[in-house]
Amino acid sequence: MQKFCRLGILLFLLFSFPGKASAEKGNVKLGIDVLLEKKIGILRDKRIGLITNHTGCNSKLLSTVDLLHKHPEVNLTALFAPEHGLRGMTEAGESVPSSSDKYTGLPVHSLYGGKKRPTDKMLRGLDALVFDIQDIGVRWYTYISTLALAMEEAGKKGIEFIVLDRPNPLGGLKIEGPILNARQKSFLGLYPVPVVHGMTVGELAKFYKGEFNLPVNLKIIQMEGWNRSMVWDDTGLNWIPTSPWIPTPESALGYPGTGLIGETGLISIGIGYTTPFQIVGAPWISSYALAEKMNEKNLPGVIFRPFFFEPFWGKFHGEKCEGVHIHIVDKAAFMPLSTALHLLEAIRDLYPQRFASVFNQKRKRSFDRYLGVTTISETLKKGEKIKPILNSWEEKIEKFKEKRKKYLLY
Repeated sequence: MQKFCRLGILLFLLFSFPGKASAEKGNVKLGIDVLLEKKIGILRDKRIGLITNHTGCNSKLLSTVDLLHKHPEVNLTALFAPEHGLRGMTEAGESVPSSSDKYTGLPVHSLYGGKKRPTDKMLRGLDALVFDIQDIGVRWYTYISTLALAMEEAGKKGIEFIVLDRPNPLGGLKIEGPILNARQKSFLGLYPVPVVHGMTVGELAKFYKGEFNLPVNLKIIQMEGWNRSMVWDDTGLNWIPTSPWIPTPESALGYPGTGLIGETGLISIGIGYTTPFQIVGAPWISSYALAEKMNEKNLPGVIFRPFFFEPFWGKFHGEKCEGVHIHIVDKAAFMPLSTALHLLEAIRDLYPQRFASVFNQKRKRSFDRYLGVTTISETLKKGEKIKPILNSWEEKIEKFKEKRKKYLLY
């Protein structure tokens, strides 16, 4: 019990005080701020459905649900909840039930349960759907799949679709990873974009509509004050955990890489400890050996420090682990996915017997589904170097950059 009390105090201290520098930065107005200040007329005389969750807040941390529900010119009639639920309390992958919101009395339709698309019944009587969820800039983070499927259904029903735009916490310049192969299409990736795409949800909505001919009446309420070079710390906005294990912007920045490592089932990635997606380790790893091997690679924007920890939940619960803490020293230069693949290569080379069992059929299928291609798991399994695979992304990424230009808003 004392251990958990100490942990609670630590987490409170870590996440309750954003710091003076963060509070002083910030001129970014979110889409919800701009809507309420300048654009509320687009909702007037319409029956509105709101796709949102706990991250749907204005820059003063007031809930979008409450702001629209109480607004005299807005007729909010239904809520729609993505993965993790309306209040962000449901674990990853767990079904979200439809319900009634006890604070507003509005129906809450689940978009992460038996149905991942809004049904005819859910949409009946609506004139417009409003989307306000904080994404983290990674193709397999399911909020953007919810965005795409809801756009498709709104288009079929002639319902207007309005996106309240928000920052990409990884910035608008970082693009990384393979383009999704159509054969790997799933709810973890519906459209062919890279793993790290460098777009806001508003820009992605425009991209989906334009590239895939979605017949939807789309409106984007743009942010003010955001530019593509900004990572989250530059916005001056307060971070709201986007899901239970993304408590900080640092976790979001590490997630595209260490999240993938977690799909091997071999290694702890800090879920169940105080630094989710910022560490990797296992009881059989030598922290000093792994840190030395990784620092020799001179990867951009990152230093690897030997790290010792004991997970209080999840993978290796109660076991003493060693590994590395991934210290991001240059957020613009850091490439999370490339870094993670170099980590997997290093762990494979240091511990080939442990690594041999990683890509059984089930694990390989999951790993490939996240990446959207099969080539990387095959390269790792064969013992080949990862660098040629990383270099092979470049040509397709350049083509993607050209394609996305006409959809960029900032």
